[in-house]
Amino acid sequence: MAAVFLKRLTLQIIKTEKNYTRRCFGKYIMQKTVPAPLSLIASAPRLSYLIRAKAFSTVEDTQDERKKKKKNETAFSNIGRKINERIIHVLDEKGNDLGNMHRANVIRLMDERDLRLVRRNPGTNPPQYQLMTGIQIHEERLRLRESGKARPTPGPTLTKELTFSSNIGQHDLDTKSKQIQQWIEKKYKVQITIKKGKNAEEPENKIEEIFNHILQTMPGIATFSSRPQSVKGGKAVMCVLRHLSKKEEDAYRETQGTQKGDTLNRENRIEN
Repeated sequence: MAAVFLKRLTLQIIKTEKNYTRRCFGKYIMQKTVPAPLSLIASAPRLSYLIRAKAFSTVEDTQDERKKKKKNETAFSNIGRKINERIIHVLDEKGNDLGNMHRANVIRLMDERDLRLVRRNPGTNPPQYQLMTGIQIHEERLRLRESGKARPTPGPTLTKELTFSSNIGQHDLDTKSKQIQQWIEKKYKVQITIKKGKNAEEPENKIEEIFNHILQTMPGIATFSSRPQSVKGGKAVMCVLRHLSKKEEDAYRETQGTQKGDTLNRENRIEN
């Protein structure tokens, strides 16, 4: 009985040792055969490489520097002692021409007179600079700012359209002429289309006379941008009126002054 019990105990111990050995070796084999999560380890250096590459990239920095440099070149400001050119053309604070000077001499002159250097004309060869005081630079900035505000911003020219029949009455024509004049004074272009009347006895030049009448109500203000021409298969005539340019206005005033002078001279001769 004791022998049987001893035999069973021995078999149980052997079985337990085999299971323990299998578990230990199985775990060791799995650690050797199953690859570690290298993707995370491998991706980390690659990510850091990209970060370093972006940090050391000079493309964006170069573009920003170019924009900043271009802005500084166009702005009226003191450039300090950073003179890029070796030889420059210099004007003093009173506008006197000092001729071409080496940048070292210019810097020495700035220190001696306590002056600033501004870029006047970078397109010349050598580029032109001027020595100025701080007060002069401030006043010049204010002048440029005020002139920029006073300069009108050019915008698109709008066109107004007006259509009526050649049978229009005189009262209605005068009303439309006033409306056209108001548009012209606001610098609009006015497209006028006159439809031919159904009256067979209507003179052929009636539409032309209407256009001339409208234009004569605005002397020294309007002129033809597009002269009368047939449209809609000859059933209508269209033209475009616009405001006189500054040069045309001056020419008109000069002509009127000449005509007025001739009239006065003629009247004086008659009286004499």
